Amino acid sequence: MKFADLGLLPELQRAVADAGYTEPTPIQQQAIPIVMHGLDVMGGAQTGTGKTAGFTLPMLHRLARHASTSTSPARHPVRALILAPTRELAMQVHESVQTYGKYLPLRSTCIYGGVDMNPQMQELRRGIEIVVATPGRLLDHVQQKTIQFGQVEILVLDEADRMLDMGFIPDIRRILALLPANRQSLLFSATFSNEIKKLADQMLKNPQLIEVARRNTVSETISHRVHPVSAGLKRNLLAHILRHEPDSQVLVFVDTKLVCSRLAHFLARHEIAADAIHGDKSQQQRTETLDGFKSGRIRVLVATDVAARGLDIDDLPYVINFELPHTAEDYVHRIGRTGRAGRSGNAVSLVCAEERGRLAEIQKLINLEIPQEPIAGFDVEDDFHDGGQRKRRGDKRPRSDKEGGGRGSASRGRTSGRKSPLIAADGFDFSQPYQPMAQDADKLGETDGEIQPPAAVRKHQRPIAFLLGGLGRKPG
Repeated sequence: MKFADLGLLPELQRAVADAGYTEPTPIQQQAIPIVMHGLDVMGGAQTGTGKTAGFTLPMLHRLARHASTSTSPARHPVRALILAPTRELAMQVHESVQTYGKYLPLRSTCIYGGVDMNPQMQELRRGIEIVVATPGRLLDHVQQKTIQFGQVEILVLDEADRMLDMGFIPDIRRILALLPANRQSLLFSATFSNEIKKLADQMLKNPQLIEVARRNTVSETISHRVHPVSAGLKRNLLAHILRHEPDSQVLVFVDTKLVCSRLAHFLARHEIAADAIHGDKSQQQRTETLDGFKSGRIRVLVATDVAARGLDIDDLPYVINFELPHTAEDYVHRIGRTGRAGRSGNAVSLVCAEERGRLAEIQKLINLEIPQEPIAGFDVEDDFHDGGQRKRRGDKRPRSDKEGGGRGSASRGRTSGRKSPLIAADGFDFSQPYQPMAQDADKLGETDGEIQPPAAVRKHQRPIAFLLGGLGRKPG
């Protein structure tokens, strides 16, 4: 099938040809005709299969009837709203809208946080048909009354699963309440979960479900491998791997912003052209870093999951997981940066003993046993193949021998007549109501029928007035 067979406008077909595409991907083949007919869609495909064009092209096709060269803002109300979870992804989607809609007189803009609102407000005031936005900044403009949704015809939620992960669902619901009820809604996601389907039930009307592959599958063109390594040797192993692949660009994923910055600095000190991208960097810094990576000036980009969400590089040969993600679905998103559009890719993971549980969850999710390849000189912990359990069991055994019994011996002691933990050493039973007289007078000591504390305790007692600051020192 060719793009010409999908019935797109000649202007769109010309723009697609300029971009170098001739045949639609499976998700595009299914989604484009359905969206062109005005139906709601819940579409899912592996990252890098062209799902952005799967909704961008038919959206432009439907909005073309509103295209106008007039300079009046009244002729350019907001007709389509595309929501993305991160600034980088919003910029990527907006770039696609500009690429495919360059021969149509439709205006588009991208609004996101981290930058001054005034230029965005001026852009919106001149009239915009297509708005690509992150939820938080969009609500800022709603509060400032710089955007109106009264004529929105199409709503698109891109990467809806990441919206859930980042806690944007309350913001999404607020935005949905502001939109016209009579609209076309599209929900696209690389992975589907039960939560995503609940959201779809709320915003979609009789949606067409499009899944071109089993949920949470990965591209068959990506080769996976694991390098078992001690946690303390990960940085050195990463530098070793990069030195043996001198001509390859690499995207390295970490879990935290602190590790992201430190790892990039470590690689730079070892004469490897590396930089970091994470949420604490300004938008200008992040844009400059991404541009440097795409141009090849930066060879290794160290990134957190959120910051790299919108990264779109046609031929990225390597993705390295310096730390495995806490959520198995994030592994699918990470390695989706390589092996795009049918190209081959490599997904490498550096795994220590503490991450064995995460590795097992990933293999279960993608239904693939990832081969493990130890590298000489980078030893793994002794307990790696036991999932980190051998060391913890070994710690408990000598402690139980030394201290006279662990959990098991304590339970045996309770059954063999040992006192309850509610019985104190002096015989006081905390499970019984308070008794004003001692149960065991010779153990506590009696004076004139009144309970007296033991002598060791009386020695350190002071008058209450002293504790309240009422008594001074006795005269000598």
